[in-house]
Amino acid sequence: MKNKMTALALAGAMAMSGCQTSQQTGTLAGGAIGAGTGALIGSAVSGGSAGGAIAGAVIGAGTGALIGNTVSRPHRHCARWGFDRNCNRVCVAFYH
Repeated sequence: MKNKMTALALAGAMAMSGCQTSQQTGTLAGGAIGAGTGALIGSAVSGGSAGGAIAGAVIGAGTGALIGNTVSRPHRHCARWGFDRNCNRVCVAFYH
């Protein structure tokens, strides 16, 4: 049952990741790195308890996602964004 749930979650995640912008990719990568680092730090600080690792992973994922989102934000001055036929994000109107 556990393998079926894992496969279902993985299939759902892959289906939702078809069209991602660089900002979304940065947010996802930051969250994943933050969760892993937070779990390690939380486990070490709490003496190896699972609760400390889980709390560290949750806090690290949130912090990493915020940092990844901020770092990967586009620096152009675009008034309106759209998508082309390949799901690439393109600017369709610029600020003057």
